[in-house]
Amino acid sequence: MQEPDSHSVDEHARGGSRLPAAEFLRANHDALLTDWQQAVFERLNRKDSTRPPWLIDHMPELLTALTEAMEVGPEALDERLEAAHAAARLDAGFNLGEVAQEYALLRRCILHRLEALEQRLRPGDLTRLEETLDRVVTRTMTFFWDMKQRILQTLDRMSEATLDDPDMETLLERLLTRLMESALTVDTAAVMLLEDDALVVRAAMGLSTDEVKGLRVPVGQGVSGLAALERRPFFVRSAATDPRVLVGPLRRAGLRALYGLPLMDGERLLGMAYMGSRTAFAFSDSDVLLFHAVAERASAHIAQAELHAREHAARKEAERSLALLDSLLDAAPVGIAFLDPDLHYLRINDTMAHLNGHPVEAHRGRTVREMVREDVVESVERPMRQVLETGQPVQDVLIQGPDPVRGRAGSWRVDYFPVRTPDGVLLGVGNTVVDVSDYKRAETALQQAIDFREELIAVLGHDLRNPLHAVNASAFMLGKIPALDTPARRSVDRIRKATARMARMINDILDFARSRLGGGIPVTRQHVNMEELCQGMLEELQVVYPERPLVLEVHGDDLWGDWDPDRVTQVLGNLVVNALQHARNDSPVVTTLTGESAEVVMQVRNEGNPIPPELLPHLFDPFKQSSVPNAGSKHRSLGLGLYIVSEIVQVHRGSVRVETAAGDGTTFTVRWPRVPPPLGYLTP
Repeated sequence: MQEPDSHSVDEHARGGSRLPAAEFLRANHDALLTDWQQAVFERLNRKDSTRPPWLIDHMPELLTALTEAMEVGPEALDERLEAAHAAARLDAGFNLGEVAQEYALLRRCILHRLEALEQRLRPGDLTRLEETLDRVVTRTMTFFWDMKQRILQTLDRMSEATLDDPDMETLLERLLTRLMESALTVDTAAVMLLEDDALVVRAAMGLSTDEVKGLRVPVGQGVSGLAALERRPFFVRSAATDPRVLVGPLRRAGLRALYGLPLMDGERLLGMAYMGSRTAFAFSDSDVLLFHAVAERASAHIAQAELHAREHAARKEAERSLALLDSLLDAAPVGIAFLDPDLHYLRINDTMAHLNGHPVEAHRGRTVREMVREDVVESVERPMRQVLETGQPVQDVLIQGPDPVRGRAGSWRVDYFPVRTPDGVLLGVGNTVVDVSDYKRAETALQQAIDFREELIAVLGHDLRNPLHAVNASAFMLGKIPALDTPARRSVDRIRKATARMARMINDILDFARSRLGGGIPVTRQHVNMEELCQGMLEELQVVYPERPLVLEVHGDDLWGDWDPDRVTQVLGNLVVNALQHARNDSPVVTTLTGESAEVVMQVRNEGNPIPPELLPHLFDPFKQSSVPNAGSKHRSLGLGLYIVSEIVQVHRGSVRVETAAGDGTTFTVRWPRVPPPLGYLTP
C-alpha cells in the first residue's frame, strides 16, 4: 500500500475532511509505539531486566496489522502474530490482567494522540477501530489462557510423574512422554546430560529411542554441542539434511523441525534437551513455550537429583569417616577427646574417659567442668580456652595427680590443638593425653643414678689425689738413691709411670665432674708462648716414656696467645699419651706447632693403624671403649682423655678434628684462637 500524501494529512489537520483511521495510524506509528512503551513502564512497573515489560518485536507488527485491517477489513489480522504475542507474554511471566492492560494502554494512547492533534476520524472509523482492537484483545487473551491452561495441565501431569520418586532416567522419560502427549507435532524428544566434556543422551522418547540412548556429542561440536557451549537454544528446519546434526539416528528418521535448548541450574550447564518433528518444519509458539516449561522442570529435577546424590555421598563419606575415627579412638593407646567451642564433649575414647572417671556415654554433651576432677579442671580448661582464643596449639602440658585407673600417683603429657573445617572455620578443640608416669619414674631413677655416679667420681678423684702424691714422692726419692741396681730402678720407673697415668686419670675425672656438675671446665687465660708450654710438657712426658721419641716441630715466629697454660699442656698431654698408646712401639710421636694470623695450630701425629670408621663419630664421647690395634685385647681406660680435650678446646672457642688413613697414621689437629672470638662465632 502507498503512504498517504503529506499535503492531504495537513489539510485534515487544518479542519478539512475527516481523516481515515488507517492514515492516522500509519502517520503516527512510531509516536504511538513510544507513547505506549512509556505507559507500560509507568503503569505496569516492569523495569526489571528479568521480566521484560514489552516485546517490541510483536507490537510494531501488531500495530501495522491493525492499520491494514482498517483498510481492507478484519481478515488482515494474522492470528499467528497474536499467538506469538500471547506466548511471549506467558513466557515472560505476565498474568492475564497485565496482558489486557497492555491493549487498554494502546487504546488510550491512540485516543490521547487524536485529542492532542485535534484530529477527527471519518465517520464509522473510530467504531471499526474499537471493534478491531476488541477482536485482537479477545483472541490474544484466549490464546494466552489456552496456552496457560495447557502448560498447567502438563505440569500437573509432570508432577504426578514424580510421586513415586523414580530414578533419574525414568523421571526424564516420563517428562518427555508428557511433552509428546501435549504437543501433537512432536515425534521425538530427548535429554542429553553433560558428562565431562560431552553431552550424553540419557533419556529419549519417540522415534529412534533405542538408537540414540548413550550417544555422545562433544561440547562445541555439532548444533547441540555448539549451543551447549554458547548456552543458547538452537533450531534446525530440516534435521534430515542438515550436516550440523551429528546424531545419526535423527537424520535417518527423516526429521524436519529440530529444536533444542540448554538445561541450566543458575549459571551451571546441566545438559541439553531437544524435540523433533517428522511432519512440521517449525514448531508453534505454544509448543515451544510448553517445551521451555518442560525443560525448566527437568532442569530443576536434575539439579535436585544431583544435590541429593551429593548429599547422599557426603553422608556416606561422613559416616565412613566417623566410623574410622571411632575405630581409631577405640584402638588408640592415648586419650583423645574433641570438644565444641563451649567446651562440651563431642567425642571421647575409653582411655580418656577412664582418666576422667566416667564412662564414654556420660561425657557426650557435658562440659569439662562437669566431667574432669576438681583438682585438675583449671589446668585442663585454661589451655583449651587459649586454643579457642588464639587458634594455635598448646603442647607439652604436664599434669600430675592421682591415677584413677592404677590407683597411684601419675603424670600425663597433654597436647591441645584447634579443630577446623577445610576452609578454616574453627569447630572446637581437641586434646590428646599420653600417660608418662612410668617414663617420669624411669627418668627420675636414671637422673639419680647419673648424679650419684658423677658425685662418686668427683669424691674419688679428690680422695685419691693425696695418697697418689705420696706414692709419687716416694718413687721420686727412691730414684735418687745411687745404690739401686738395675731391676730396682726399673721398678721405680714403672711406679712413676703408673702414678703419672693415675694423676692424668684423676685430673680427667675431676674435669669431667666439673663439666657435668659445675657448669663447665674453668680456664684462666694468660698471655703465654705456645712453644714454651708444649716443650715443657713434652720434656715431662719424655721422662715418663724415655724409650719413645717425642718430637716437637715449630713453624712460624709468633706463637703467643691468650690461653690457660695448664689447660693447653693438659690437652697436649692427653693427645700425646693417646698417640703413644696407639702408635707402633718404635715410631715417634710428632707434635707440630704452626703460627697463623689469628690462631696457632697444634697437630699431634702418630704412625699406626687407622681408627676404625665406626669409632670416629663417638671418638670424643666420655666413657667410651676403644680397642688398641694389634694388642688383641681391650684397652682399659675411662675414655675421658679425648672428651676432656674437646671440652677444653671448646672453652677456648677453638676446634679439634682427627684425620686417619692407612699408611698415613692418625693426626689430631687443634686450632687455638690467639684472642677468644665473640659468642656465636664458629671456628671452621
